[in-house]
Amino acid sequence: MTEIRPFSCFDLFKFNKVNLDPLTETYGLPFYLHYQAKWPEYYFTAEAPNGDIQGYIMGKSEGKDSMKQWHGHVTALTVQPTYRRLGLARKLMNLLEEVSERKNTWFVDLFVRQTNTVAHELYTKLGYTTYRRVLNYYGASSKDGLEEDAYDMRKSMSKDVNKETTEPLKRPVRPEEIEWH
Repeated sequence: MTEIRPFSCFDLFKFNKVNLDPLTETYGLPFYLHYQAKWPEYYFTAEAPNGDIQGYIMGKSEGKDSMKQWHGHVTALTVQPTYRRLGLARKLMNLLEEVSERKNTWFVDLFVRQTNTVAHELYTKLGYTTYRRVLNYYGASSKDGLEEDAYDMRKSMSKDVNKETTEPLKRPVRPEEIEWH
């Protein structure tokens, strides 16, 4: 049975099967450790009984509450290909949303490649809507060397009763137009 538990820095030594997947954005070790140190409550690992890392989610909270921008953010969600279609991504997303609710955020957001239709469909089933398209979000420095647009998807939390923070924008934006907090 899968154990979903808080991320441990030792998990970094077992991530290879997950991070070698071409759909997974990978980062340097300092990046992962920074998230563990700053936002440990947003970082979970799914581990198989044999010790394999089946997947993980890492996120954070950011923004300004006064502007209705205080939100949870999914930085990375990935499941090893051999463990997909078992509901692990849904369970990991639910945990991150629960943390965001406890932190009294307005919404949870994430970015997904425009061509990653499987992920887009998953997030849609989980109640996320496309808030805006971000042109060339995945720049030429990405794995495949090609620029690609992203969907910025959002899901309102209970604080946003009228779902104001997830109403779609009518035009695409460029990465430099996004406010980073």
